[in-house]
Amino acid sequence: MGTVLANDEIVNGVSERGGHPVIRKKMTQWSMRITAYAQRLLDGLEKIDWPQPLKDSRTNWIGRSEGASVTFNVIPTEQNDEEFPEIEVFTTRPDTIFGVSFMTLAPEHELVSKITTPEQKAEVEAYIEATAKRSERDRMADVKTITGAFTGAYAEHPFTKEPVPIWIGDYVLAGYGTGAVMSVPCGDQRDYDFAKHFNIPIPNIFEGVDISEEAFADKDHTIIANSDFLNGLPYKKAVKRAIFELEQLGKGKGKVNYRLRDAVFSRQRYWGEPFPVYYDADGMPRMIETEYLPITLPEVEKYLPTETGEPPLGNATEWAWNTESNEVVSNERIDHKTVFPLELNTMPGWAGSSQYFNRYMDLITVRRFFRKRPLTIGRMWIYILVVVNMLQAIYCTPVFGKSLCSIKAWYPKMSLPKN
Repeated sequence: MGTVLANDEIVNGVSERGGHPVIRKKMTQWSMRITAYAQRLLDGLEKIDWPQPLKDSRTNWIGRSEGASVTFNVIPTEQNDEEFPEIEVFTTRPDTIFGVSFMTLAPEHELVSKITTPEQKAEVEAYIEATAKRSERDRMADVKTITGAFTGAYAEHPFTKEPVPIWIGDYVLAGYGTGAVMSVPCGDQRDYDFAKHFNIPIPNIFEGVDISEEAFADKDHTIIANSDFLNGLPYKKAVKRAIFELEQLGKGKGKVNYRLRDAVFSRQRYWGEPFPVYYDADGMPRMIETEYLPITLPEVEKYLPTETGEPPLGNATEWAWNTESNEVVSNERIDHKTVFPLELNTMPGWAGSSQYFNRYMDLITVRRFFRKRPLTIGRMWIYILVVVNMLQAIYCTPVFGKSLCSIKAWYPKMSLPKN
């Protein structure tokens, strides 16, 4: 097909249009660090007069949860006695830590290739190749298909010191949390189904509860059992005690986590705002000074990615930055001394659509998008209310507003009425 697709354009491992095979590859991309605003976005909901369903939508999108960060040491194998790194997981149920009977990593987790034993290498690599053809959306939605592979490696339980087998499974996503989970089959249904399918032990750590048919996830009626110092404790007390003991061991700490993830801000397509970025001799990105902006898209013969998989701007013959004359010049002049290659990705469509209302309130400025001054609150309210049902306005626009406040392009007080 010769293009890059978003998750929602992939169905069952093929492109939605044409049914072409799709392969997932790692790519270096720019992201908007919206996670830095997670709590502020939540707090801001108290200051805006939006319909409650929309507020609930954003609350769920941000997904604030309290729990603990826990670290597990990977046990060295006979073939490799080097000190393996720790695997960090986030859990909202540290009270169930004695119910851990295996760990599950995302197939894309960076440690998978390092810890997989020679005996399991072929199976693991085949599984990774198969899951690379599925989108994250498919993997999250498909709760009936159970797949996985054993890495051959084990981690040490922080309290019992018992070995815990490490598996990979496509129901764990590399981009969510740490890309690893401590699997407690007696308390989580997906872990339960996984353990049943692969004949992994399911220890019961709940007092007076039958888990022969399904996992038990009712926190409010939980009494912990078979868990050493947590025995007899209800959910809330057990959570606090587990976190305390983890901190004493140096194996964890209390933590607030957010489902919200940084938004990928790169697109491997031609049409979009070009990034004002060039790469120096060491491959480090450097920003073009504001006074030399804007830079405009170059002419290209083809709007498809290059044969080596680079974005369409890789086809441009004049897409290099001269740091002496401060202008775009021919690629033939790249010497990595004064002339350097420019960024090939472009910005997404929502880069403009999430905040172009600013332009409506400042039509006379030419060299800037808008002037650094307070904007008219009334007009902004009208605009936001018109598009309040659109996801871009609900999610992306407030992030743009807060980021502009951070660099003082907006006055701080301006971020409050519209969040």
